[in-house]
Amino acid sequence: MALNLTPEYFEADRKYRQARTPAEKLAALEEMLRTIPKHKASEKKQADLKRKIKELKEAGQQRAAKKSGAGVDPYSLPPQGAGQALLLGLPNCGKSSIVGRLTKAPVKITDFPYGTALPTPGMAYHEDVPIELVDLPPVAPESLLPALINAIRHTHIVLLVADLGLPSVLEDLEALIAALARHEITFDPPDEEDEGDYMRVGPKGLIVCNKCDLPGAMDTFAVLQELGPKYPEMLAVSAATGEGLAEMMHRLFIMLDVVRIYAKEPGKPADKEKPFVLPTNSTVGELARMIHKDLAENLKFARVWGSSSHSGQQVHTSHVLHDRDIVELHA
Repeated sequence: MALNLTPEYFEADRKYRQARTPAEKLAALEEMLRTIPKHKASEKKQADLKRKIKELKEAGQQRAAKKSGAGVDPYSLPPQGAGQALLLGLPNCGKSSIVGRLTKAPVKITDFPYGTALPTPGMAYHEDVPIELVDLPPVAPESLLPALINAIRHTHIVLLVADLGLPSVLEDLEALIAALARHEITFDPPDEEDEGDYMRVGPKGLIVCNKCDLPGAMDTFAVLQELGPKYPEMLAVSAATGEGLAEMMHRLFIMLDVVRIYAKEPGKPADKEKPFVLPTNSTVGELARMIHKDLAENLKFARVWGSSSHSGQQVHTSHVLHDRDIVELHA
């Protein structure tokens, strides 16, 4: 039976997937629960939403308690930039090397296991779009910390890092995916009958197969593609040579489902150094609100330059923006 989700639900889901703070996520989840059709086919989705709401509220209470007391939760990682991706893997898989190559984060790259003791964030870039990468401490699939699971549930993307140099890479990857599934974190696509109504509540995933520069590594990668999990998708990279890392960042940008917008003042060139990053399908009015609430309230019209508009076309606040649009706001 189809869920028959409403436009209001899909809009709340879009806000949830693009939320940058726990408060924004909580508000969107509560709106999704309020607007989801209440019938038997949606009971599982309702339960999932209620669980997420409960977890966010409990996490907020814990943060408040820790602020008033001693200690800080190192796994409390509010997303920065256009979105956040957590790198998860077994010891010595190369997570730290990937983050170290793409960011200025103070990662510890060691030849011995468990060199990373705490989550280490750094800012990487796809072209001019900042995307936060977080090097998580290495894990043992049989024992995942509750704080780690909570961080994974509330991030945008999980990068499962596998070591192509290990004979056990397939078994290690399957064990890691199974461990996450035990905590109801999965990356499987929807059933065909529900695909039209499916909206994920949780992170997206990508399997990053590191050390593709080693002898025989690409043969191992081919075996993984044939025998390994079909979801998430796999990508071969090398932290040592940089191979595949630009493609990885491009995929993260696509998975975050955002657009970059360049603002300009009348009579001046567009500022292309630091674009505004908004969820896909955002409008001129939403861009104005991101810049300043007073601008949004007083906005009369805008001019847009881009692939979907005539050069300098005058548009209203409801005009939907596209990636790399240049927008001139008139208040």
